[in-house]
Amino acid sequence: MRINRRDFLAVSGVGVATVAAARCGVPPATEAGKVPVLGLIFPPADRGIPEEGVAMYGNSLKFVVTGLGVEKMTPEGFDAVMERIPAAAKKLAAAGAEAIELTGTSLTFYKGESYNQRLRAIVTEASGLRATTMSNGVIEGLKAVGAKKVAVATAYNEDVNERLRAFLQEHGLTAAVITGLGIEAMADVDRVSQQDLIDFGERVRKSAPDADSLLVSCGGFRTLELIAPLEARTGVPVVSSMPHGLWAGARLVGLSGAAPGYGQLLSRRS
Repeated sequence: MRINRRDFLAVSGVGVATVAAARCGVPPATEAGKVPVLGLIFPPADRGIPEEGVAMYGNSLKFVVTGLGVEKMTPEGFDAVMERIPAAAKKLAAAGAEAIELTGTSLTFYKGESYNQRLRAIVTEASGLRATTMSNGVIEGLKAVGAKKVAVATAYNEDVNERLRAFLQEHGLTAAVITGLGIEAMADVDRVSQQDLIDFGERVRKSAPDADSLLVSCGGFRTLELIAPLEARTGVPVVSSMPHGLWAGARLVGLSGAAPGYGQLLSRRS
């Protein structure tokens, strides 16, 4: 059953919040001592704690979160909020983060790898903390499953899709096909149901029968529970923005990143 983000946030709260997330192959806090804290900078202003992170890491990881106020998933929309990143990073450091992930796949790949690296440096310079991005998580995930030729299903318009194609090429990955839903307004992402997503992912994979993997790109899509079913339907490993971004963030604070039951990569213990 699809969990509506607004319903989740109504229960959980928004803004800078500290939340225990789902167990991931490590002892709970009462056995292992201090629970690591991961800071997350989200593109939208009002994105609360990541429900997928709670499902993945339970009481093994805590989150503090804040948002940038992106309104459109376009280069112009991203440009408008870049100056807010240092203040967001400082806010998370003050809230107890031990490392920070700048989320938003397109937010971090849209100007290429050198700019992605610069964004990480900006976060570290402002906060004094280690940093990664959601795009790093996606690339690390694809490489971990041995991807070389990727079928790509996105939320984006054609301009952003072509920027993603170029970003993948920078990392030695070929996009066998990139198909987007043409979404630009952040508010429209929540209108895509999980059934829509699983059908869309399967359709994109079928359009590239020689692809060895499937990437679902958009951190706003709720895909955690869809990874294993999509892998069963498509016969290839699936990497998706939010789950594998969180996987990278968990690894940054010293966890294994494993979240068994959610697809091939997340089920690995090391």
